[in-house]
Amino acid sequence: MSDRRGFLLDTRPFTASRHFTWMWLGALVAGVGNALTAVAVGLHVYELTHSTFAVSMVGVAALVPTLFAGLYGGTIVDRFDRRLVALASAVLAWLATAAILLLAMLERETIWSLYVLSALNAMGATLVSASRQAIIPNLLEPELLPAAGALNGMSMGLVVTLGPALAGLLVARHGFAITYGLDLLLFCGAFLGLAALPPMPPEPGAEHKTWAAIRESFRYIRATPVVAMSFIVDIVAMTLGNPRSLFPALGAVVIGGGAVTAGLLAASSAIGAVLCSLFSGRIVGWKRHGRAVNLSVIAYGLFTVGLGIVALLVHTGHWPGGVGSPDRLNHSALAAAMLMLFGMGASDNVSAIFRNTILQQAVPDRIRGRMQGIYIMVVTGGPRLGDLFVGLVALGAVWAPPLVGGLAIAAVVAALIRLVPVFHHYDATA
Repeated sequence: MSDRRGFLLDTRPFTASRHFTWMWLGALVAGVGNALTAVAVGLHVYELTHSTFAVSMVGVAALVPTLFAGLYGGTIVDRFDRRLVALASAVLAWLATAAILLLAMLERETIWSLYVLSALNAMGATLVSASRQAIIPNLLEPELLPAAGALNGMSMGLVVTLGPALAGLLVARHGFAITYGLDLLLFCGAFLGLAALPPMPPEPGAEHKTWAAIRESFRYIRATPVVAMSFIVDIVAMTLGNPRSLFPALGAVVIGGGAVTAGLLAASSAIGAVLCSLFSGRIVGWKRHGRAVNLSVIAYGLFTVGLGIVALLVHTGHWPGGVGSPDRLNHSALAAAMLMLFGMGASDNVSAIFRNTILQQAVPDRIRGRMQGIYIMVVTGGPRLGDLFVGLVALGAVWAPPLVGGLAIAAVVAALIRLVPVFHHYDATA
């Protein structure tokens, strides 16, 4: 392999497994649609309430269903055919979006209906994702799992690049119903990608009693500090450094530009993730997975601080161009905020590649669905707690959550490096 090729995305998982390829493509197409609805619901709630706290509660409302899907759903993934579990969960998510569309068309939507239906959508999406991630090690050789993680990171980056930007434009020009309707069409990609998979029956010997299976999961986590830390550092990052609930307010009363700015801000971190994956050829060869996770999360915290500084300077009138409005955009402030979010996306993607690889390589197949369920519970539930953190801290000032949260992330992870050195020095080849 040439040096140039060595820096580029490793696409060998595509040639190694057509089933992985179809599942990846289906997840990409359906994910763009799901991102449309995620951004549109936030904008919809803000239009109804003009409250950042109300927007943050969209995520908080989904927290309990997400926790349920992660804990209980993970046992389902280990007990039944993983392909069928994923298909049934995709149907649940699709029906929730269809109900949101119907209410929007009838102009009968309320913030409570949006909260409830978004929560059902999140529960279905959690189960689909847990099933997919548990399936991947059955489709690929272990040495290809980091490359698969990079491909999935690029897919997620494309999802949250195209979805939010497209959502902002669609809502601004065509309204909410058209946006939700396009999600329903794109979501069909999930069904096609999952239907192409072979049967995935559970491994013999898997625990079939629900509570016993859940207890076994937590015993395994307690006995495996490397796995436990992969969860903990992500909870820290997503709880203290998740600024998405601020985007409508930043577009309305700080940077300016309204819904289009909110979409661009949401897409910026994804652009960082996409480019990080595109040039991940050397990254996926790193063997010190714990160190890679810790350092990338610290970098994530510092970029989050940068976003808070930009918002602070604009909000207080110390940034050139001053405070924006829905009809007047501060272009330089938007560029700076997008740059910080770009760095957040790239560093988070590196962390995700190696956290996923740790779970897929180190965890036995009989318990992998439960570990992936807990992992998805963390990566989806953590941001919901982050929404609550942002909503509460933003009551004081819109710039405070990223500034305070980013500093806290860097400090907490630096402390964890000293407290749990076994994770920082974890070597996948040892």
